This record gives sequence, C-alpha cells and structure tokens, in this order.
Amino acid sequence: MILTYKIRHNRDFGKELLLAKKVAEFGIKHRTISSKDVRHIGLKSIIANQILLKYSKNRKARKVNNVKLTIPNQGIRIIDDKIYTPSLKLWLDVWFDKEFKKINQIEIGDVYAYISVNYDEPKTYTPETVIGVDRNSTGHILVASNINTGKVLKLGKSCNHIHNKYKNIRKVLQKQGKFKKLKKIKDRENRIIKDINHKVTTTLVKYAKEVKSGIVLEKLDEIRKTAKTRRKQRYSLNSWSFYQQQQMIEYKSKKFGVPVFYVEPQYTSQRCSRCGHIENANRNGNLFHCKNCGTVENAGVNAGFNIAWLHQQGISQFCKERDLQKGNTDIPKEALLNPEATLEPHAL
Repeated sequence: MILTYKIRHNRDFGKELLLAKKVAEFGIKHRTISSKDVRHIGLKSIIANQILLKYSKNRKARKVNNVKLTIPNQGIRIIDDKIYTPSLKLWLDVWFDKEFKKINQIEIGDVYAYISVNYDEPKTYTPETVIGVDRNSTGHILVASNINTGKVLKLGKSCNHIHNKYKNIRKVLQKQGKFKKLKKIKDRENRIIKDINHKVTTTLVKYAKEVKSGIVLEKLDEIRKTAKTRRKQRYSLNSWSFYQQQQMIEYKSKKFGVPVFYVEPQYTSQRCSRCGHIENANRNGNLFHCKNCGTVENAGVNAGFNIAWLHQQGISQFCKERDLQKGNTDIPKEALLNPEATLEPHAL
C-alpha cells in the first residue's frame, strides 16, 4: 500500500526548480535519459536523472508547466526520526506512521514536499457490525448510521455553504471578465473541499475501526447520468465530490484494515428503515416521512440504515472483489496533510 504525505519544507528552492524546468525542457527536445547531457545546466545528477526519465520517455509531453525536484529512494536517509536528502541538504520530520517498509521517493515543490511511503497492508478484520454511509450533495456530505447501536455521525455540513459562496463569487467575476482570478477561486474551492473530505473520511474510518465495524457505501458510479434532479439542484450534483470521498474511504480503510462493502442505491432514500414501506414522494427537505408507520427521521440517517440493512440481507459486494473485476491495482493515494501544512484555514 502506497501513501503520499504532504509536508511544508520551509526552504527556498526557486533556483533549483528553475534548473529542473530547464532539464525537463531539454529532455522533451532531445529525448535523452542521461544526466551527463544536462550537466551544463547545473542541477544535481540524481535529481536531473529522475526528471529526464519522466519527461524524455513521455512522447505526449510537449510543454513543461510545473516541475518538481524528484529524489529517489537511494538519495534518502532516515536519521533519528528525520528524513534527510543529501542532494538538497533538506531535513524533514517524520510525523506520520513510522512503521513503513520504505520511502519510495520525495518530490519537492516550491512550498511542499510530497513523500511517497510504502506500507504493508494490514489484514482486514471480520466486522462485528456495519455502518451504512449516505453521501449527499447538500446538507451533511456524509451521514453514517450504525445499524446495531443506532449511533449516527453527521459530517461535513459546511461543504454546501462553501459551494454556494464560491458559486456567487464566480458569477460576479464572470460578469467582470476576470478569468484568471476565476481559475484561482475555483482552485481554492477545490482545496477547501478536499481538506474537508479528508477530515470527514478520517473521522468515519477511525470510528469504524474503534467499533470493529465494516463500512457500507452505495455504488454511485453512474449517478450523474442517471439521477433526475430539478434545475436548481443540478449545480449541487455536478459539484458533488462523491468519487473523491470514495477513494479516500477506500485507501484509509486499507490502512486500518477496515472492510468496505458496496450495495446498489435503489430505493435507499425512499424506503422506511423502520417498517420497510417504499413511497416515491415521502421527502420533505432533509426530513423523511413514512406515510405507512408515521416515522419522521433525518433523510440521510434513514438512508444510512437502509444501506446497512441491504448489506445484512446479503445484497452487497466487497470492495476488493470489485477492484479485481475492474482489474484495478493499488494506485498511490494522497494521505492526510500535516496539520501545519493545511492549504486553507481548516486545521485537521
């Protein structure tokens, strides 16, 4: 299992990054993979070699925008719980889990260091209960319902406010024709949402580990194509980062040995979790009202219990089986940020 950690390095590598860009441009132009050919540029050969391997062999690469200083495993030392890279004389604190097999590489940007770490994947435990997770485009982005204890976690309520805030800002900028600033605003929104997704998925997985539970998710792969929404709800659906949440839950669950299952999403929002009655028009905002037994409950909570119930009925699919069917492998995922390295004012 490969995780990538992001740490602020507090160094000025402006000169080295400029040289790295020149090396990448040379590699694209001449398609060389020998660091001897770029010795005149002045970048350390161990770093220049990695950049050439990346850009020279990529036949689709035509332009260089953002190059990082890449240091391979052989250029990295672990000394007294610190990471040392002799080529850059850079020290980094090992604040993350130290039980790793090896550090694959480090990529240095202008502000952050990206550390790729290889861990042994822990054995998945047999769950004593299951937590049904309802992912939403409005309200709380994650609602987790423990079917055995009845405990409910409601997470990420601020996402909808953030989307609406930046939506209004973009409208103003579009009218003013400030398109460069428009892109910066969009990037800032994405960083904030990603930060929130990191927090809520970490909370969910740690809770599941604590109570020895499995996590049950809906299969939402085609949701944007199949969902029928009113016009005013289309923005919420299109800005919904459910796939990012799913990826975070999956790789964090692997790290902690938490099993993840999938169920089909049909009728999870329309079925009463108390009596099982299904009614098409039984939603009133964030409330679910059962016309059969009279139950009134939060719609996300009700859906979460239904998702867990579907798994208990055996209508589910284990995430590893799903990965095997798709031919998926362990793709490196980005892990939690260092609390000091948060891009926006949302400390972990």
